[in-house]
Amino acid sequence: MKTSAAYIDIAANAHGEEKAFLALQALQRVCGSSPHMVEVGPGGGSAVAYLASELASRERRADGVRLTLVEVPGVVSASLQQAMDAFHRVGGTCQLVAGFAQDIATILKDPVDIVTASALLHEVYSYGGGYSGLHAMIRTLPTVLRPGGMFAYRDVYAVKAASLHEPSLQTYTSRSWITFLRMFIPQYLKDGTHPYHSASDLVVFRQDSRIVPAENLDLGTSVVVAAPVGLFREVQRHYITLRDHVWRSGVLGFTPHLEGPLAGDWIDAKHGHKRVHYALTNTDWLPASQKTMLLTLSERYLDHYTVDGDIFDECTDIALDAFLTLAENGDGECGQVWQSWVTREGRETYAYMTLDALLTAVAAHSTEARQEERTVLMPIRSTDILRRERAYYNRYLQRALPNPLKDAKQLVLFSNVPVTDSDALGEGMHCLQQWCSKANLARVYCAINSGG
Repeated sequence: MKTSAAYIDIAANAHGEEKAFLALQALQRVCGSSPHMVEVGPGGGSAVAYLASELASRERRADGVRLTLVEVPGVVSASLQQAMDAFHRVGGTCQLVAGFAQDIATILKDPVDIVTASALLHEVYSYGGGYSGLHAMIRTLPTVLRPGGMFAYRDVYAVKAASLHEPSLQTYTSRSWITFLRMFIPQYLKDGTHPYHSASDLVVFRQDSRIVPAENLDLGTSVVVAAPVGLFREVQRHYITLRDHVWRSGVLGFTPHLEGPLAGDWIDAKHGHKRVHYALTNTDWLPASQKTMLLTLSERYLDHYTVDGDIFDECTDIALDAFLTLAENGDGECGQVWQSWVTREGRETYAYMTLDALLTAVAAHSTEARQEERTVLMPIRSTDILRRERAYYNRYLQRALPNPLKDAKQLVLFSNVPVTDSDALGEGMHCLQQWCSKANLARVYCAINSGG
């Protein structure tokens, strides 16, 4: 489960610099000597730890900075406690509060300067009521931020398209990917929280130019799939998260280092080429030839092995194909690992908004917040919107798929702008103009000027 200590301390405890990047930018821009920052969903504390390390190197350190962490009740994380201790040591104060994101307005007694979160909106969408829960969350944010405060947000990059419902074609040739399509798409469309319900969102599989039901896909024949581009984004992200999950389980016979210094042993970081460090496990269901092949191509390094990342990915897909075959047939260990992944994140909708849609939704719905002084959440500088590409995953996807979608994170620093501040509104609209369609710009303009 996503609330388990193992997941929080390991799988959800990476990319601290990226999670804290916009929070640090916001701290530099807020006024006052004792800024109050809130992080929703701190996980294993990677962002807190990075904040502490960065503030320690500055002249003022974290003196006067108040940090409140809002986490789901019952979540326990040893690494988060360590990060909180580090934040205290550099002069800040740090408090952990149990509660749900949707209740943040009752958790916080007074308006704060900064709210920061990763994946908050897609978590609320998947588990908090779909779009209605998502829009309610957006309407809540301005009420907990002071005017001029900031919302630093990071999530999975969607796609560069007018809409996630835009029709698209994808081709799949790898056995492991075809098996994944056969297993994932039917259960996701049936049980997941997603927006793909209209007739135009219909998913059609073709092999040898004939329409084939998903459950009847032939693993030895290329598949051409017609579906909304957003669904293909879901397929890619879910395959990658499944692969990471299966790696961590050790069921494939090897466990790579996915966190820590050994996870960043780059041959060419710009192009996503790395060395993978891994240890062997006791799994014996895989053909011995597969483990032997991997070891033949690897080198001994201290108490484990290291191998070129491209080779490791190829070996992984072969092993993952065997794993999926057993999981699909309900094999004990493989079936359990598959089901644990489905339960934890196999039903999530990761990327439900393009940047255009995200910026528009946050701006428009934030104007509907119930508060005396109306505000609007919008970026006001061109540097407030960033895309961080995943070079390693993109390298793999380019080899695994004929026409992959780019994998990345999207980061936006929203300012809580009073609608009476014409200068800031002008800067914000100019910023949105670079990312939003004319129709969505008109929607934001009307929302700001509607009078609430």
